[in-house]
Amino acid sequence: MATVLDLKKLIKFNPDKISREMLAETAEMRVALMCLEAGQELAPHKAPLRLMMYCVQGKGEFIVGEEVIEADERTAIICDPMVSHGFKANKGDKLVVMAVVTPVD
Repeated sequence: MATVLDLKKLIKFNPDKISREMLAETAEMRVALMCLEAGQELAPHKAPLRLMMYCVQGKGEFIVGEEVIEADERTAIICDPMVSHGFKANKGDKLVVMAVVTPVD
């Protein structure tokens, strides 16, 4: 069985907070779409999961541990479990991130 996600139709922004939509949730994987207005940010945090942050649209700063990575569209950043991670939309730019998380074996 396949699930097709038309991200163009799922992107929605909220001026007051990050817009988050869970696109898939199974025991093996969760996929979330987060849309940030310029200046919004997901504060760095840790989780016991493997993570891929994929920049769908715009550009922003991705924080992984002590590293700050400037990334734009079609860039994927992989993060190990229990490593601090987060991202923010640069001033003047909206940012759309698809996050894929999987449990640690």
